[in-house]
Amino acid sequence: MKKIICILLILIPVSLFNSCSDFLEENPVDRYVVSNVYTDQSGAIASVTSVYNSLYSLYSRLMFLVFDLPVDDEKNGRGMPNQYLQNLEYMRYTPNNTFIRDFWSNSYAGIFRANNALEQIPNIEMDETLKTRLMNEAKFLRALYYFNLVQAFGDVPLPLGTSVEETVTERKPAADVYAQIIADLKEAKALPKSYSGSDVGRATSGAASVLLGYVYVTMKNWGDAATELGAVVNNESSYGYGLWDDVKDNYRVATENGKECVFSVQYASPPSQGNGDMQLSGPKYALQARYKTQQIPGRNQMNEADIPVEELYAQFSDKDQRKFVYFSKEFTSPIDTTIYRVDLPIFTKAWDENEYNAPNSAVNRFVLRYVDALLLYAEALNESGDQNGAYTHLQRVRSRAYHNDPEGILTGEKTKANLTEWIRRERWMELVHEGKRWFDLVRWGILKERMFEHADNESSFTNSFEAAQKVQIKTNFKDAMTLMPIPQPELDANKLLVQNPGW
Repeated sequence: MKKIICILLILIPVSLFNSCSDFLEENPVDRYVVSNVYTDQSGAIASVTSVYNSLYSLYSRLMFLVFDLPVDDEKNGRGMPNQYLQNLEYMRYTPNNTFIRDFWSNSYAGIFRANNALEQIPNIEMDETLKTRLMNEAKFLRALYYFNLVQAFGDVPLPLGTSVEETVTERKPAADVYAQIIADLKEAKALPKSYSGSDVGRATSGAASVLLGYVYVTMKNWGDAATELGAVVNNESSYGYGLWDDVKDNYRVATENGKECVFSVQYASPPSQGNGDMQLSGPKYALQARYKTQQIPGRNQMNEADIPVEELYAQFSDKDQRKFVYFSKEFTSPIDTTIYRVDLPIFTKAWDENEYNAPNSAVNRFVLRYVDALLLYAEALNESGDQNGAYTHLQRVRSRAYHNDPEGILTGEKTKANLTEWIRRERWMELVHEGKRWFDLVRWGILKERMFEHADNESSFTNSFEAAQKVQIKTNFKDAMTLMPIPQPELDANKLLVQNPGW
């Protein structure tokens, strides 16, 4: 799958947001009404591969900018002077924010490609088993794109075809969007449990079930969520799922598609596309004061643009192995093994130790990890009244993080309130820099409360870069921010759209 998708990417490049000038440029794609025509089995495969292709433009960076940067997960480093990103960090963004618009446009590009595949594949003479599989892959991906959109914007257009009449429409109620997502994922559950060879990385039945469970959790349909997620978790060996003893195995090229991977975006070295995150997160300015250099010898093109907030980093004990996998303050030169130390933490989830040229990191980016399924299942059980069951799955995640050290054992009464607090904290720590934090805070109904706490807490870290400015969040926050604004260019292009209240 890495090879197939990345070959397509050579033909259809997407923006990696690699320079400050790129951040200031718009890539307007207002309507998707021109279809490629596919006539044979290879064309059918290509049509679905193109649907996967749209994930690259989202998970190279957009998901983290739009859904981690405005909250308590990450912030702009000194390598990122772009005003639109500064506005996201300090919660003063508007409907004209180009990154929110790119998220909308790239999501609908993926949906259009899925609809195109679903319209054309039924008319192609080809192997029927493969035909069904490809259509179910397209449905899984369409559901994923719509799930991100409906969480972000609420009511959204719901095109299920490619004609102008179907693509230029008004917003549909969120309930209708969720109904379509659920229908697509129920079909996608017929996908294979696993693949081999070049097909590794395609959507599976397990991915469909976990995503469906995630949808039910978001809808607060706790019974269906527990049933759907439990069917996977309680039969994990049949899906090949589990937790690595070493968290780092999730971020090693040799093991990243292993037992903890439910669904991820597949990146690869040149001539294919690297993940971009190592370049955008890697240390640069933090090296200057101590070493009089802005690069680690042998590590090229790192920008220090996306960095963790200090409050998040402070949550991790030294006994928690995630602290030294998800972040680092020490970096070794591949030339002479000299260790370079910096004062601020740097994201290293997507760090490829074997890659000297940062943009070429081949580490995948996760959309769904098995630990996510365990935490969602624990949440559904807790809300359904099974606190002991919730604790069991939550503690499993904690025990792995702490290598079974006693410090990692959660103590206290197993009440619903305590489990809620523990699960929420663990999702924050476990899923850092995976594009889920804003979604979590909104669905828990605590976005405003948490952001006011974060503004106070982050401003107290005197060593944090421009931390004192975080207090601006309390003034800038609007209750309307539980939904993202509909991008103004989309409103201008489609007069049937209306803006979310408060924007």
